[in-house]
Amino acid sequence: MNKPELSRRRFLAQVALAVPAGAVLLDAVVTNQASAQAAAQAAAQAAAQAAPAKLPRLEESDPSAKALGYVDNIAKVDRKSPQAARFAPGQECDKCSQLQGKVGDAYRPCAIFPGKLVAAKGWCSVWVKMA
Repeated sequence: MNKPELSRRRFLAQVALAVPAGAVLLDAVVTNQASAQAAAQAAAQAAAQAAPAKLPRLEESDPSAKALGYVDNIAKVDRKSPQAARFAPGQECDKCSQLQGKVGDAYRPCAIFPGKLVAAKGWCSVWVKMA
């Protein structure tokens, strides 16, 4: 039998080729994952802005809405509730930085309540002034 011998010189030459090739492959995988994540985020944002009419409206009876004191009309804020401790007149959802979608729509997506539409004239305890 004839066994090919692996000399030190040949081994080092193969390793010298394999390391950069591995680095290139790893970089391609990482770049592809980052591109896929960016594309998924862009698609989700576009879907939220393109089709808000297909999303259901957030009901005040929803557990997450109750927990955050959400009301679809700012006039209905229960000022005695613990959630309303931060309430101030003029804090409608359409003046909150969490609200997304097209300005002027009566119901729009909100970052706090994903997959639901909130009333632009509503309020919740997570209200944050627009910058």
